Amino acid sequence: MINLFRAVSALNSLDPSCHREDWVKIGMAAKSAGLSFEDFHTWSKYGVNYSKEKDCKAAWNSFKKSGGITERTLFGMAVSKGWQNRAREGFNNGKVRPESNACQNAKEAHRLPNESTNLTAFDVWERCLPAPAIHDYILRKHGKPHGLRYYPSTEPPLEICGAYLADYLVVPCWSGDELQTLQFIPPTKGGDKLNLKGAPFNDGYFTVGVITDLIYICEGIGQAWAANKASGHGAVVCFGSGRILRVAKILRAQYPVARLVIVPDRGKEKQAAEIAAAVDGQWIKLPQDKPENYDVNDYLLEHGEKALSDLLAHPFIEMPLSVIFADELPDDFTPPDELVEGVLVAGDGSILYGDSNSGKTFFVIDLACAVARGVDWMGRKTEPGLVIYLAAESPASVRRRLQAYQKHHNVRVKNFAIVQSPIDLFDGESDTDLVIQAVRLLEKQYGQKARLIVGDTLARLSAGANECAGQDMGLVVRHFDRIRNECDAHFMLIHHSGKNAAAGARGWSGVRAAVDTEIEVTDSPAGRCAEITKQRDLGTKGTRIGFKLEVVPLGETKWGAPATSCVVVSAGAPDKNTSKRLSEIAGAIIEYLSTTKSAVKKTELVKHFKDRYSSSAIYRELQKLVKQEQVSDSCGYVRYLVPTGAN
Repeated sequence: MINLFRAVSALNSLDPSCHREDWVKIGMAAKSAGLSFEDFHTWSKYGVNYSKEKDCKAAWNSFKKSGGITERTLFGMAVSKGWQNRAREGFNNGKVRPESNACQNAKEAHRLPNESTNLTAFDVWERCLPAPAIHDYILRKHGKPHGLRYYPSTEPPLEICGAYLADYLVVPCWSGDELQTLQFIPPTKGGDKLNLKGAPFNDGYFTVGVITDLIYICEGIGQAWAANKASGHGAVVCFGSGRILRVAKILRAQYPVARLVIVPDRGKEKQAAEIAAAVDGQWIKLPQDKPENYDVNDYLLEHGEKALSDLLAHPFIEMPLSVIFADELPDDFTPPDELVEGVLVAGDGSILYGDSNSGKTFFVIDLACAVARGVDWMGRKTEPGLVIYLAAESPASVRRRLQAYQKHHNVRVKNFAIVQSPIDLFDGESDTDLVIQAVRLLEKQYGQKARLIVGDTLARLSAGANECAGQDMGLVVRHFDRIRNECDAHFMLIHHSGKNAAAGARGWSGVRAAVDTEIEVTDSPAGRCAEITKQRDLGTKGTRIGFKLEVVPLGETKWGAPATSCVVVSAGAPDKNTSKRLSEIAGAIIEYLSTTKSAVKKTELVKHFKDRYSSSAIYRELQKLVKQEQVSDSCGYVRYLVPTGAN
């Protein structure tokens, strides 16, 4: 390798603009010395007579060994032009020492200990010679010498940060035709890349290959070499991760319709995604099991050109929505993070509904206290954490019931916060913002993660909204989702049954569709029960939890009468009523008709639900309801039939 480098050094000392006969002679001598066509072509391109690579290649292929034309011819011609046969002296088998003999001798001869501070980038670039393909850094990174130079040890020594730059690879930073600065890369592994003093990068970059409709944007030249080699497309060197955004914006302005692909080192995925989003680009994601600073050049050397080509062919686009592909899912299954075993999942949304006086609020308070305390509930494990109870309907009632709970269980329930202010999730964002802010402040104050937020009740949290109108309740659901997502807590809404209990919860059916869990609380002569009627992620739909209310004396009223409240006590679940439940559409029809004071024309009913259900589905369900004697049909008008004995 030492002789090859000496041969390249000798070749570069000769004038490529020489006569044709000398050019052929030099080429034959270079080939005899073991140099490659790439070395000869790189040198030839600087000649004024150079035409194109094809002609140069044809001449190179015609060169044969010819008598006395050997490597000695090359060195002899170089010496005659002033070349000194010590140009490789500083390289000891590919290892550069900052104080090599060549540097020391040149330093003494020229007495310029730190001339780099007084030179422009162009001055230094003019001193450099075309980089040979056998430069140690180029060989190590499987790179190309095109457009690069090296600083020869025969030139006056340059020093940056205590390192003398003899034999350093020199990478230019161009802005159009203007040379802005230079980067110096040592041939030895582990050395630091250095930048020319006093010359800023500004809006410059270096391009490997030819820019077309697809541009890879890389931190350094090693990554750019790899991207260009594997893809065939141009790759831009930004000279550091901190300049990628600036260069990407410059390229977007210069090439408005090109695909820009950010090629980050491992560990800089977030930065790459942000930059890609800023320039309407894409980015490459390296395997997550690789160490930080692992790059596409490392990937090329480890897996080969084909593997890197496949990786580069599938860049990430910064999507406006969260997207994951099936083949990116891990092999190991992660079960849902249950807040209450078999009942609630952390971060989800739920609705618990029932008739007035069915015991639903007592039931929720009992569950919430178990979460706040971190104790088992109804034979089920709980994940402990902070509970925020939005007591929008009756703060005094909630306080009283918690006092009864603490007295009955002989405990003080910590981590249970009662929000006593009215909350409106329908009219604007202000109260939604206040809830999120309050949750974060409570978490900070008590050092506990909020696990459960309870909204009591949906009607009071959406005052002024039409519960049957999707346009109104859709806003409430959006604010409900925002709270649980931004607080990363389960949000449970307490709600009421409709006038027809078989139709489910009162109001717009889209609320049920929006939650992950639905629980119906009923009170019958056989006992009280909470049944899971919807469960998105757990296989517990249909589970029935029996309970009863036990009176707890709290004191006396001002008239001397006993003041009491109740607590929930576990009990056997009563048998399920097997009567068929109404379909979603039938329930919506009953809910709508029950709110009207007079008969409704069928066409008006169909018009009311036109954005949710087809007209044929409405008419079909109406026929069923008429047969079940829940709706009357007369002369094209329908009316809800209030069950006998109902209030």
